[in-house]
Amino acid sequence: MRVGVTVTFVLAIVAITVTANEEVTKDEGVLVLTKNNFQKATEDNEFVLVEFYAPWCGHCKALAPEYVKAAASLIEKGSDIKLGKVDATEETELAEEHGVRGYPTLKFFRSGKPVEYNGGRQADDIVNWLLKKTGPPAKAIASVEDAKAFIEEKTVVIIGFFKDQESAGAKEFLSSAATTDDHPFGITSEDAVFTEYGVSGEGIVLFKDFDEKKNVYEGEIEESEIIKFVAANSLPLVVDFNHETASKIFGGEIKSHLLIFLSKEAGHYDAHIEACRGAAKAFKGQLLFVTINTDEEDHARILEFFGMKKEEVPGLRIIKLEEDMAKYKPAKYDLSESGLTSFVQSFLDGKLKQHLLSQELPEDWDKEGVKVLVSSNFDEVAFNKGADVLVEFYAPWCGHCKQLAPIYDQLGEKFKDNDEIVIAKMDATANELEHTKIQSFPTLKLYKKETNEVVEYNGERTLEGLSKFLETGGVYGQAAPDDEDDEEVDEEGDVPAKDEL
Repeated sequence: MRVGVTVTFVLAIVAITVTANEEVTKDEGVLVLTKNNFQKATEDNEFVLVEFYAPWCGHCKALAPEYVKAAASLIEKGSDIKLGKVDATEETELAEEHGVRGYPTLKFFRSGKPVEYNGGRQADDIVNWLLKKTGPPAKAIASVEDAKAFIEEKTVVIIGFFKDQESAGAKEFLSSAATTDDHPFGITSEDAVFTEYGVSGEGIVLFKDFDEKKNVYEGEIEESEIIKFVAANSLPLVVDFNHETASKIFGGEIKSHLLIFLSKEAGHYDAHIEACRGAAKAFKGQLLFVTINTDEEDHARILEFFGMKKEEVPGLRIIKLEEDMAKYKPAKYDLSESGLTSFVQSFLDGKLKQHLLSQELPEDWDKEGVKVLVSSNFDEVAFNKGADVLVEFYAPWCGHCKQLAPIYDQLGEKFKDNDEIVIAKMDATANELEHTKIQSFPTLKLYKKETNEVVEYNGERTLEGLSKFLETGGVYGQAAPDDEDDEEVDEEGDVPAKDEL
């Protein structure tokens, strides 16, 4: 998602000497790394988070001010953790060495050894993740004043109350703290803190500045259960989708979401939000309720993704984020508390059938050399056992698809009079198939005659290469390297975020 974020940069560009011949500059508090200084900078500094970026990447531009804020926050805290950045379009060898395939890619270096960064992209998320990875998993709370200051510092904090911090329960709590990067954890043995918050015996309390303000853990003190408790209670009952919350929604433990499409300008939030909150209470920990303001220009692509029009707002969808995203649509849009409850319960009970997008079949779908497929005619054409059928699954906005289009049209013309070869294409953003899920664009699949065996093409995208693939019955082109960046670069050169719909 692109978000118009501007900050006033207040930190000057300074230089620090690494060797007699090399130096690392700091741009707004962020180390500027190159092939010549990268190794020494990441080894001399015990902890360095490095962003591999491209200057033209929209997501990198959105991250930039948050990255600067994070660097400033760490400096203010007196932390030894450094933030660095690499222009991967200039430092191509460095990018290749570290397996960079999309932008931005962030890697955390501990004494020169890299691990993948899997935190959020807001300044607070970055700082929390780094502090958790470099310090004790839970902060020691020594007094009531410490506890109050800790609770007031962040939107969500979790405190463990353990008289014996070597107990089995305390160890489970600390293990959960070590593996939960989004929120700070504290731990206390002080009687006054127990009394202040009404805790007797071992206990865990999540404090937050929204909804019910705090949640008391009541289950068995086990790492996995504590993590579930935090995931279920650390977001509001109803979360509004935006750039800040996206990673928490789609990167969290809860993989089923009710998306509620509303227009603030039309007053839908005021009309429906209380019913949403009422329904959400019954499904805490099972399913997230997420509102999406359709007045936002950046959210138009989400409507498009679900095949929805603005006339359908207010509207609903449920998504299940697993290996393949499954989508569900209600028979009617009922945004009352009982209507929402019924829709979600039907989903959880397994009573709903997946909603698959489909366009209307054009009357002239088979007029040209390249046949046009939609969901309704796909099986009939692709699984025709009398011919080999090559299908391009494309996205209208995909730059690689646009580059392939004239070559693919030539291929269609070349084989249009061949009864045993069919060239076809399908807009995979507007048509979905239950048996085939497309992860990148363009994807080319050959459905072989007689057996219906499916062979994916990974060869060069030329008329000669595609022709040879067809003429060899799908043998040529199978073993060529994947074009790994296809799904990562759109027509403007931007890299879709993994938390983006």
